[in-house]
Amino acid sequence: MRRRTLFAVPALLLASPARAVVLGGRIEQGAFLRGRAEPGTRLALDGTRVRVSPDGAFAFGFARDAKDRARLDITHPSGARETRLLTVARRAWPEQRIDGLPPAQVTPPPELLERIAREREMLRAARAGHDTPEAFFAEGFLWPLTGRITGVFGSRRILNGEPRQPHFGLDIAAPAGTAVAAACAGIVRLAEDDLFFSGGTIVLDHGHGVSSTYMHLSRLAVRVGERVAQAAVIGAVGATGRVTGPHLHFEIGWRGTPLDPETALPPRPQL
Repeated sequence: MRRRTLFAVPALLLASPARAVVLGGRIEQGAFLRGRAEPGTRLALDGTRVRVSPDGAFAFGFARDAKDRARLDITHPSGARETRLLTVARRAWPEQRIDGLPPAQVTPPPELLERIAREREMLRAARAGHDTPEAFFAEGFLWPLTGRITGVFGSRRILNGEPRQPHFGLDIAAPAGTAVAAACAGIVRLAEDDLFFSGGTIVLDHGHGVSSTYMHLSRLAVRVGERVAQAAVIGAVGATGRVTGPHLHFEIGWRGTPLDPETALPPRPQL
């Protein structure tokens, strides 16, 4: 996979009667984008409000299967309005096969379906239920740990020969007990040690609907409502939930939509 760094490619300049709206990064399926606008600017992406901080920072993203075009509506502080059509580049997604899983992990027994539904709603609310005005995301993201990449965003997963939903995160294999750090400063919105699919799970709120999720943890070092600094240790690698070995499943999202973490992170660290 090609390496990506925010602002490593030419920024997209959206001209305005006042000051430009600037986006950093590639406009493509799965992309997380940060940007800057003149303070007081109002933005909407395909009709969804994009919060702009008092100093002009904002962020949004495009889903794995986003359409080829998106509409960015801009209302400048002067009241002048404009609409820009963004071309969203398509990406080719790999296929990932995982065999040898216990049948109950591929197709959970009926008695667990209520629990699974309840836990999915917990995760949805933690990721999408907050629009915190603080723009923690503006400082950028760091890798939560160094390890071997064993799963990438967007791959179509085939479990024991049965197609399943795409993989919406980045899998980083490391020995059990390896410290996991907060990729960005934020507020803990979920900290659960025994979810059926994801085991020990933490969700951090980075403001403006941006979140990060850490799964399969063996240990949690934070509590709901706690504020954490970037690079602070929040837990440890484990093999909890539905896994075949110790690793961290790491996600980044915007308003509940999973995005490719590597579009927000610096180049992969050397092992």
